[in-house]
Amino acid sequence: MGVTIADVAARAGVSKTTVSRVLNSKGEINENTVLKVRKAISELGYVPSAGAVGLARGTTQMIGMLVPDLAWAWAGIVQAVIETLETEGFGLRMLTWNRGEESLRRLGLQVAAKSFDGLLVIEPEGAMGYITELHEAGLPVVLIDDRFQRPGFPYVATTNREGGAQAARHLLEIGRRRPLVVTGPEVFGCTRERLGGFVDVYAQAGIEVDPRGIVCGDFQFEDSRSAIARALADGLEFDAVFAHNDPTAAGALTALHEAGLSIPQDVAVVGFDDVEMASYTYPALTTIRQPMREMGEAAARLLLDHVRGSPEAAPSRTIPTSLVVRGSTLRPSPN
Repeated sequence: MGVTIADVAARAGVSKTTVSRVLNSKGEINENTVLKVRKAISELGYVPSAGAVGLARGTTQMIGMLVPDLAWAWAGIVQAVIETLETEGFGLRMLTWNRGEESLRRLGLQVAAKSFDGLLVIEPEGAMGYITELHEAGLPVVLIDDRFQRPGFPYVATTNREGGAQAARHLLEIGRRRPLVVTGPEVFGCTRERLGGFVDVYAQAGIEVDPRGIVCGDFQFEDSRSAIARALADGLEFDAVFAHNDPTAAGALTALHEAGLSIPQDVAVVGFDDVEMASYTYPALTTIRQPMREMGEAAARLLLDHVRGSPEAAPSRTIPTSLVVRGSTLRPSPN
């Protein structure tokens, strides 16, 4: 067996609690006692476990994070969470729910074992009721939300409605008056908000968005590609596409290229999210930037505030979107 905290305590001639207090730099401890404990640690080669370090604190110094899967879409958020937690001396335990009920059972076991001090959650389709129960039972929870879940516990969200409005204002500024919109799934609040903001701005300009030009999508490349191809085959006239995420916008770009249309001369395209692929499409994609890294950092700090019981902990945070203009709406300048 490896060296334990009990071994250190015996070598230093102190209690295990005193060793734990030294490891955590907690409380007033006689300097000679501190030196004895540190000498024992050095002589025995003791490496503190997370549990030992957390003994005096009464915490694990770990945060759980529940995500739908480990797809690239969450990379910016997760990286920001990791960096923020590391600066605060916390680790991260990743969990997914790509196996549905089985995943939630595993989560329940982790919670019962007190494996982490709080939980960050991304887009819990079908799991919100269970997550709410965990929070009501005392587990600090923060939702990283772009789908307008708005639970009864803290969340970090973004301005989806304003993002849709930003897309509309930009398209109107470049003279596009016949937009086609490829939405996300209708059940998502972000879909309704993005569409509502977009349609309202066109209405304020005296333009009604043609209902035939509002296509319900599923946030997937191929679905959007097929939807644009069908619209063109049906003879629907449009001079712009507003896609509710960047993979959807990339599908639209492909369908337009396949139809022999020029972008942005014939049709301008705007996406949503500003994931890494947005700058690699041809032409590079104008999009509404959803601040993934800022959301991840804000969520981590908000959760830590609640874990620590800070009286200044905010109930929730909303971070604004912004327009990023690239080649899919902006013609290159002549040389």
